[in-house]
Amino acid sequence: WPRWPPLAARPPAARQTKTRNPGGRRAACRFCVHMHAILFCLALRPAEPVGFIGLGIMGQGMARRLASSGQPLHVWTRGATAASALASEHPGAVTVAESPAAVVEACSRTYLMLSTPDACEEVYSMRGGVLEGVSDGKALIDCATLRPEDMAALAERVHERGGSFVEAPVSGSKAPAANGALIFMCAGDEETFRLAEAELAAMGKFTVFCGTTVGAASKMKLVVNLVMGTQLAALAEGLALASALGLSSEDVQAVLDGGAMASPMVALKGPMMAKREYPTAFPLKHALKDMRFALNLAEASDLPVSASATGLFAAADAAVPSLGDADFCAVMEAARAAAATGSVR
Repeated sequence: WPRWPPLAARPPAARQTKTRNPGGRRAACRFCVHMHAILFCLALRPAEPVGFIGLGIMGQGMARRLASSGQPLHVWTRGATAASALASEHPGAVTVAESPAAVVEACSRTYLMLSTPDACEEVYSMRGGVLEGVSDGKALIDCATLRPEDMAALAERVHERGGSFVEAPVSGSKAPAANGALIFMCAGDEETFRLAEAELAAMGKFTVFCGTTVGAASKMKLVVNLVMGTQLAALAEGLALASALGLSSEDVQAVLDGGAMASPMVALKGPMMAKREYPTAFPLKHALKDMRFALNLAEASDLPVSASATGLFAAADAAVPSLGDADFCAVMEAARAAAATGSVR
């Protein structure tokens, strides 16, 4: 390889040497130390807490996902046991508040997962309720499944107090909530939605933003639950018919799982229904509520949506009081009763 010529033989430009600037180096060093100190302090600063109200079947799993991701929480629920258990699992990271208002006041964003319109109204409006804590800069992300007009009314009341509002009903039940596999359907204030995306990602596998009009996401959720309930009712009727005809439920399940009807819900719920075992992941009474809400939407739009599946859920809920709290695959009991009596709806 050719060697470079000696320094003396190089042109003047090549003989330039570095100018010594010890003062500049010291200044640069001080700057680096200062920046490292800032970054170290930022790393030590605790994350801003978020609120979570409602630690029922769904809320417990969702709040645990947030806490496990390192998110500090302020929580409140109507039963103290669930909140205390969560705080024990995450010492120092979960603060149990005395009221819903205290949660909202302590956090810039608060998630709510409540079961029914009545439960929402109580928790929002009670003494020390959610609305008492809302002020300028506070944001609510409500994950309940309600009528679209109910969500719009809640949003209006929050806006009147200076807060922002996002509805975020979910598709998924107990296990997806615990595993961070929910699907969020969101609508409302877009800035709040964007700020909440990382938290939603900790609780779910993906999110759909349905627009800025509150109520749009509730409509989406009710459509999804109508399809789901109708599918499960059809499965119940099919399994009841197969049993009446003396067919093997295992063989029926194998054919369903291997064909075009295969789905996670059929694979999970089919064997439970065949065994008449209904451990609660999504209560039947709440499925019935959602399907009735969906039918109301259809009637308001003059759409001919079949009510037969909803009727089957209603029959199951009325037949045995305890079935309302069982999983919604307990609709199988109404299908079996109809098959036994030969009744046709």
